[in-house]
Amino acid sequence: MDNLTFRYSVLLVEGLNVTPQSSHPAFIFLLIAYVVIMIFNIGIVIQILAEKSLHEPMHILFCQLPLNDVIGATVVIPRILKNILTDPSVRYITYMECVSQAFFSHLYGTSSHTVLMIMAFDRYVAICNPLRYSSIMTNKMIMKLSAGAWGVSFVMVGILIALTARLSHCRSVIQNYFCDNASLFKLSCENVVINNVYGLAFTVVLFTFSIGCTVMTYLRIAIVCIKSKNNLRNSKAIKTCLTHLAVYLIMLISGFIIIVLHRFPDYSETRKLSSVMIHVIPPGLNPLIYGLQAKEIRHSILKIFRNKVYTK
Repeated sequence: MDNLTFRYSVLLVEGLNVTPQSSHPAFIFLLIAYVVIMIFNIGIVIQILAEKSLHEPMHILFCQLPLNDVIGATVVIPRILKNILTDPSVRYITYMECVSQAFFSHLYGTSSHTVLMIMAFDRYVAICNPLRYSSIMTNKMIMKLSAGAWGVSFVMVGILIALTARLSHCRSVIQNYFCDNASLFKLSCENVVINNVYGLAFTVVLFTFSIGCTVMTYLRIAIVCIKSKNNLRNSKAIKTCLTHLAVYLIMLISGFIIIVLHRFPDYSETRKLSSVMIHVIPPGLNPLIYGLQAKEIRHSILKIFRNKVYTK
């Protein structure tokens, strides 16, 4: 091994290219966004857990989406807030903190796909097999689907980060606003072919299964709706599917933009901004699109506000 190749215990994070005049507005914007994300997502989870009428398979599965959004926002935004107010020359992070941040940021992205896949399956059963829904989507099935979604994500991301963590490195600057797998293995002077191959296979498999599952689900639902003459049922099915599809497309497009921009070094600042948005926009919009569009959750929230008004 080259004697210049070693492991730094402390790394310097390049961060966002924010001018001194823009630092405070950017800080305030991200702080407000983080507070809103926490309130909306945690609030919906608490509401679902506290309201017995919401203890249904669809809502229990949906509970995992805001929890994942909380992870995605928390692993990145507080660090950005700290770095915005810190001089660029002293934006340090330990190597182990960097690896942990990379793991949870990729876990957030991967789980977004796997959780939405099992939610698509739930919608498929509810619309295409309504009479068998209660017998198929039992508590045991929900546990299996949830464990599968998070287990697959954990293993895939664990291997991805482990392959990078094994490398020694001869650089100490993270060329991003936070630590991710690509930024970590770019520190190495070793051969990273294995990392590139697994990373590419990881991305292809995840997106193929995610897009394939979603497309097949909606095709089957569309066929059932076309054949059905029940306008009320079709209207409800379309509303439910549009909600799920909106959340999925926001997440998918955000991820694709980052993957594409990683291949163009000249657009590094655009890639950084896009990476920030994937940890802000989906977690901020998902509760509004999915949570408040669900009639049962919306009525439950409105009931709480009415009770508070009447008790004053």
